[in-house]
Amino acid sequence: MYSGAAAAAGPPLRDFISVTLGPEEAVGVGGYNNSKAWRRRSCWRKWKQLSRLQRSVILFLFAFLAVCGVISYTSLGEAWKSITNKSLDDQRTEQEIPRLKLANPAVLPAPQKADANHGDYPELSLQKPPKPPHIRRGPSNLQIKAPQRDTRLKTQHDTMRAVEELVKADKVEKTEKSIISWRGAMIEPDQSTEPPSSKVTEPEKHSSVETEDQKEPVPINERQMAVIEAFRHAWKGYKDFAWGHDELKPLSKSYSEWFGLGLTLIDALDTMWILGLKEEFEEARKWVANDLVFDKNVDVNLFESTIRILGGLLSTYHLSGDSLFLEKAKDIGNRLMPAFKTPSKIPYSDVNIGRGTAHPPRWTSDSTVAEVTSIQLEFRELSRLTGDEKFQKAVDEVMKHVHTLSGKNDGLVPMFINTNSGQFTHLGVYTLGARADSYYEYLLKQWIQGGKKENELLEDYMRAIEGVKKHLLQRSEPKKLTFVGELAHGHFSAKMDHLVCFLPGTLALGAHNGLAADHMKLAETLIETCYQMYAQVETGLSPEIVHFNLHAQKGHKDVEIKPADRHNLLRPETVESLFYMYRFTGDKKYQDWGWEILQNFNRYTRVPTGGYTSINNVQNPNNPEPRDKMESFFLGETLKYMFLLFSDDIDLINLDKYIFNTEAHPLPIWVPA
Repeated sequence: MYSGAAAAAGPPLRDFISVTLGPEEAVGVGGYNNSKAWRRRSCWRKWKQLSRLQRSVILFLFAFLAVCGVISYTSLGEAWKSITNKSLDDQRTEQEIPRLKLANPAVLPAPQKADANHGDYPELSLQKPPKPPHIRRGPSNLQIKAPQRDTRLKTQHDTMRAVEELVKADKVEKTEKSIISWRGAMIEPDQSTEPPSSKVTEPEKHSSVETEDQKEPVPINERQMAVIEAFRHAWKGYKDFAWGHDELKPLSKSYSEWFGLGLTLIDALDTMWILGLKEEFEEARKWVANDLVFDKNVDVNLFESTIRILGGLLSTYHLSGDSLFLEKAKDIGNRLMPAFKTPSKIPYSDVNIGRGTAHPPRWTSDSTVAEVTSIQLEFRELSRLTGDEKFQKAVDEVMKHVHTLSGKNDGLVPMFINTNSGQFTHLGVYTLGARADSYYEYLLKQWIQGGKKENELLEDYMRAIEGVKKHLLQRSEPKKLTFVGELAHGHFSAKMDHLVCFLPGTLALGAHNGLAADHMKLAETLIETCYQMYAQVETGLSPEIVHFNLHAQKGHKDVEIKPADRHNLLRPETVESLFYMYRFTGDKKYQDWGWEILQNFNRYTRVPTGGYTSINNVQNPNNPEPRDKMESFFLGETLKYMFLLFSDDIDLINLDKYIFNTEAHPLPIWVPA
């Protein structure tokens, strides 16, 4: 609507826009038509309109981005090439026979499941496995040769799906050395007369054990399967009623604690590895990783914790290559070191691993000789692995000190030593049984472990064996069994601990390593005696202690048993020596004797709900009086030696490559670099 004033002004003015089109624009040629050519000209005009600074900045950014692109392309190209090559390698590997490149190749095929018709306890007939035609055994002609490389060293839980494959490595040339004699022993001269230095160097990344030629795996036989079944039955009881605790009480379905460190589990780790029990091993490893803690206010026995815990962890590290076990070994090793802080450097018997303090037993300032001289293999190996010489230095000082002490009797040592004075106490009593036994064992084994260079150890061992022959050997009636008695202030006792049955195996090991031939002959007579300690008893199981008849009496056997001594603790010493004897002689009777012992363990000590138990009366087959306790060494030693005894694979823990500690944990023999 318009107002009247606007209407009076006349007609409104109109605005116009005039556009003149040239002939080219009129026909649409050369104007804006969204063509590429027009856009290029438009961009160029805009670029020319920019200042010189603006154009320089833009050019710099483009150059920078170009350089970054080239670098990224190079990196991605190399990564893609690596992935492509790996894929091609994997395809080639699948087409060939796989070779395990891990540090520790498998040594056993995966365990087969027991036949269903065997039931809970397979009644296996006493039957010899077929004799392997390719195995030749026997002492090494009284010559000590450089340790040969193992063929198959260990089971590998990470490679159980390929356990039938073996590692192939370079052969090691064998060197022959001249032989010298020393008191009837044939021993190679060493490159150096100096003992191995306690100063150690950093070890290689993996275990020092190496491999040799690929061989066909030796299958597990029926008797070994029976051992696997026995282990699983014992493990079931431990897992169900005592998991993570020291020892199983199978009858009461509970547990007992000694140190509260899972002794049975740690003792059994390398046994599970050797038996090829992957699932059980992995479960135990998880407990070690998550639940094994040494930082706790508890007193532990130096000797027992060293041979069971430290030895078990070191052995499992060597067999598996798993650094978890080495780290745990370092931890417990460091926590045990306060025991050596004594005036004499002879260690105290007890250590509080949480507080870092040590002390002797409450009732005496003495330590037993066996305890302070049977921790050397483990601490020496810990030094070699860690590069920390303090461990080896501490235990070497003990051996050097004992070497110089008076109070010995032709190499035989008393049972006690004072931690303050460093002198033997309770003089005049000599035994190869409790409190002294493993001193003699570790003399030989340290010498072997260190490359046969520590002549003081060999000298003490050889002198001690001569002392045994002179003072402790007697023959029983009526079978004239050779046995090792005891000497107390000049009076001979016909008492022999089952513990002494370690000696045949130790003697055989010495003979295998070039010591006197009569050591093997003595081993053969003593292992017969140890077997008779089982065979002449009603249950076929040996008591803890026997007394031998020195005079023939009508109606009496060679073996007499006192009521206080007739218990059986599932001990391993006889089976241990049977293993050595079979490994070095190949005589099948040793396997048969071990098979009888296993059957009697199953018959009189097996608990139906899981586990095995010590018994109080080996003379009563109808009521052996179970004690309701399964010692950790039953899994750590007894069943392990059983399995090895029944094996016809001499490379299953090769005795030219490994040395067993006194708890049956194999540690490598040091090979000169």
